Amino acid sequence: MRCMVVSSTHPDAASDAAQHPVTALHGIEKTYYKPDGSVAVAALASVDVVIQRGEYLAIMGPSGSGKSTLMNILGCLDRPTAGEYFLDGIDVASMDDETLSRIRGKKIGFVFQAFNLIPQLTLEENIEVPLLYQGIRKPGRRAAAREMLERVDLSDRLDHRPSELSGGQQQRAAIARALVNDPVILFADEPTGNLDSKTGRDILKLFEELHAGGMTIAVVTHDEAISERCERIIRLRDGRIETDERLRPTRPSRRPAGADGDR
Repeated sequence: MRCMVVSSTHPDAASDAAQHPVTALHGIEKTYYKPDGSVAVAALASVDVVIQRGEYLAIMGPSGSGKSTLMNILGCLDRPTAGEYFLDGIDVASMDDETLSRIRGKKIGFVFQAFNLIPQLTLEENIEVPLLYQGIRKPGRRAAAREMLERVDLSDRLDHRPSELSGGQQQRAAIARALVNDPVILFADEPTGNLDSKTGRDILKLFEELHAGGMTIAVVTHDEAISERCERIIRLRDGRIETDERLRPTRPSRRPAGADGDR
């Protein structure tokens, strides 16, 4: 399967995007080389992954399996050595750094195990950061940040700094920051790894609520209990997809394709 490139400047881009999955990787390889040019690690080999709109999937595998490398490529944090990657219908595999960064900021949301909130900023200011990089003016940033914090039940913590919050509150704030740009996909890397069991369940419930609203979510995890809450599990071993199992049908997405437009 091959995906047509969608130009965000074309008047029919939004309708064209409906024909494409959120992500489509074809023949992806990632090789790390030593300074002398010899191969150090062949991290991914001949990986094909298609993620449809509205899917909720887990990416699993033992240490060294390539799952983090796959997440980095899916999240446009790294480039493949070979192969094709289409994100929301756009060919991103060979983009220059500046263009790739712009596309990543518009199309992708990230949630990390360590929260990665800026300690000197208030919660409201933390949520505004992605919008600042997109050139959104202060009134628009403030309104969007407050809307997202209300969505994750933190509207009463606008002026608090991360150190004044519990781990669960910090992770909810991190989720709000990931959503503020209205991404086409949310990537979560071990999102409950630093949380106690109850708080972790609360975060997973929030993911399920977001998924019910149409968000496409991919979670990297070692936890089988987390993966079993997903619709699909991709397991890697030695840089290759070992199994790709669907546990239940994908819930139809309520989010219109191309809704983010040319943000």
